Amino acid sequence: MSTRRMTVAQAIIEFLAHQYTVDGDVRVRTIAGTFGIFGHGNVAGIGQALKQFSVDSPELMPYYQARNEQGMVHESIAYSRMTRRRSTFANAASVGPGATNMLTGAAVATTNRLPVLLLPSDTFANRAPDPVLQQLELPHDASMSVNDAFKPLSRFFDRIHRPEQVYSAMLSAMRVLTDPVETGAVTVCIPEDVQAEIIDVPEEFLADREWHIRRPRAERSALEAAARAIRGAKRPLIVAGGGIIYSDAHEALQAFVESTGIPVGTSQAGVGSLNWDHPQLLGAIGATGTSAANRAAHDADVVIGIGTRYSDFTAASRTAFQNDNVKFVNINVASFDAFKHGSAVPVVGDARAALEELTELVAGYAVVDDYRSDYTANMAAWNAAVDQSFEPSGLELPGQSEIIGAVQRAMDPRDVVVCAAGSLPGDLHKLWRVRDSLGYHVEYAFSCMGYEIAGGIGVARADTTRDSVVMVGDGSYLMLNSEMVSAVAEGIKFIVVLIQNHGYASIGHLSEDLGSQRYGTLYRFHDKDGNNFEKGDRLPVDLATNAESLGMNVIRVEPGADSIAQLEQAVRDAKASSHATLIHINSDPLIYAPDGEGWWDVPVAAVSTLESTQQARREYEQSVSRQRPLLGRGAVERG
Repeated sequence: MSTRRMTVAQAIIEFLAHQYTVDGDVRVRTIAGTFGIFGHGNVAGIGQALKQFSVDSPELMPYYQARNEQGMVHESIAYSRMTRRRSTFANAASVGPGATNMLTGAAVATTNRLPVLLLPSDTFANRAPDPVLQQLELPHDASMSVNDAFKPLSRFFDRIHRPEQVYSAMLSAMRVLTDPVETGAVTVCIPEDVQAEIIDVPEEFLADREWHIRRPRAERSALEAAARAIRGAKRPLIVAGGGIIYSDAHEALQAFVESTGIPVGTSQAGVGSLNWDHPQLLGAIGATGTSAANRAAHDADVVIGIGTRYSDFTAASRTAFQNDNVKFVNINVASFDAFKHGSAVPVVGDARAALEELTELVAGYAVVDDYRSDYTANMAAWNAAVDQSFEPSGLELPGQSEIIGAVQRAMDPRDVVVCAAGSLPGDLHKLWRVRDSLGYHVEYAFSCMGYEIAGGIGVARADTTRDSVVMVGDGSYLMLNSEMVSAVAEGIKFIVVLIQNHGYASIGHLSEDLGSQRYGTLYRFHDKDGNNFEKGDRLPVDLATNAESLGMNVIRVEPGADSIAQLEQAVRDAKASSHATLIHINSDPLIYAPDGEGWWDVPVAAVSTLESTQQARREYEQSVSRQRPLLGRGAVERG
C-alpha cells in the first residue's frame, strides 16, 4: 500500500478535504472549510498545514479568519443548519484560552443537535517543556487539560496522543458528524507537538470518502399503533420541531395535514415546517406561542410530536396540554426524544419517511368540521392581533412588534431572519410570518447571547441567493460583535438590525413579572449611594458609531413618529446594497407583543419583604397548579 510522509496536521486537513456527505441526490463537502486563530498551540501544526495547502493546492481546503473562537463556532453552526446538517466547518484553536473560547459554541451545537468539528490544540504529549504557557495545572491529575471541559459538551471526544491514532479519531469524528441521532459538537484534541510530528499516511485514508445520512424507517408496528391513536382522536394536534427541517419533510407534512385536517403548532426549531398562511398552521406553540396554537394544545387528546425535543418552552413547562386523557405520539429519529412525555406511542424513525407511511395508514381519516372551524377562527383572531401589533403607532420610540413588522414587510420571501437571545426570539416566534422552509433561523435551544451576528454571517455564507437579516438587541450585540470585521474583510453581505433599548429587555420583563423590578437589567451609570444601576442616567454609548469603526455601512433611524417608515426603507436600502450594513433603531422595551396565553416556569422567591415579589409569588402558585405530570391525571405536587 502506497503511503505519503506528512505531519499529523497535514494528514488531518487533507483527510477532511476529501469527506463528502450524501443525502439522497445531494452530495456536498462535509467540511466546507476551516476556521482558525493560530497561536503557539497550532501555528506549527494546523496553521502550517493550511498555509502549505494554500500554496500547493489552494482549492483543497478553504481557510477563513475569525476574530473570536466562539464566533467562528457559531458561524459554523449556522452554516450547518442552513445546509440541513449536511455540511459544517472545522474550527482550529490554540492551547488554553483559544480552546476554551470554543466551549460555549460546543454547547450550542450539541444542544441544537447540529454538527460542528472542533480541533483545539492541547499541551505537549511528551511533556518535555511542561508546564507550557497557558497550561492549566491540576496537582491531582497530570493528564487533564482545559480541553477536558469539552467532554460533557461534545457528542464525541478524543485526544490524539500518538500520530497513528489519527485514523480512528478522524473516522469516528466523521461518523458522528453525519449521524442524525448522534450529531452535535465533535471535539478532537491534538497536542501541539503531535500536530507537527511525521506520519506515513496510507493513500486510502486521503481518498474521497462518502458518508450517507441515515433516514431509518420506523417499525411498522409502531406506525400502525400511531395510526390507530390518530384515527381515534377527536382533537389531534401536531407539534412540528426541527426534525421536519433537517429531514426535509415539508412536503410530507403538508400532504399529511391537508389530507387529515390536523392543525400544526411549531417549536422554535420547527418554524418553516409550513408557510405562515397554510390553513393548518396555528403558528408557534408553548411559552412563546400563539393563542390559536395554545388553545388547540389545551384541549388536544392526541399530540403528535414530529422531530421535537419538547423543551420547556415548547411544552409551556408542562402546562400546554391540559386534557386529562391526552396521549403523545412522538416521531423522532432519536429514541431519546421519541420516548419523552411518557409517550403512549414512541415512533423511532426519520420524520419524512414516517409521515409518508402514516399518510397512507390514516387514509380516509379527517378531523370533524367543528374542530376545523374552531382552530380556523382562533387563528384568524390571532392574525388580526398580529396585524394590529405591526401597525406603526406614531410614537417617538416604537415597540418591538412594530419593528418586526417593518422588517418583515421589507424582506423577500426567501430571506432569512436570524436571532438567538433576549426578548426578540419570543416575539419572532409568535409574530414572524415565515414564507420559506429556511427563512427562520433562531437559535433557541441554548439561546446564546452573541450568536446572532456570527450566525448571520454563517447563513450568508451558506446561501448567497438569500439576504441574511440579523435582529439583535443591544445586550446581545455587546456580547459578541467582532465577527462583523470578518464579514467586511471577505465582502460578505448581510444585514444587522440593532434594536437599542438600553438594557436587557427580555430578562428585564421577566424580572418585572417575578417581582424583582427589573433589577440589574438597565444600562445606567452606577449609583454609589444605592449600590445599583437603577437610577443613574443612561450610558452615552453609540453602538452605531461602534459598527462604523468596524467597517460596517451604517444607517441610523432617528427617533420620531416616522421611525417605522424610516426603518422599512432602511432595510430595503440595505438589501439593495452590496455591502454589510447595520441599521440602528431605538425602541421602547415596555411595549409588549400580543399575549399568546403561554407560560414559562421560573420560580419566584417563596418569602420576600417586597410586595412586588409577594404578588408575583401568588400568581406563580396559581400557574404552577396547572402543571401536569408525565403520566396519570392531576397537577404536579410541589413540596
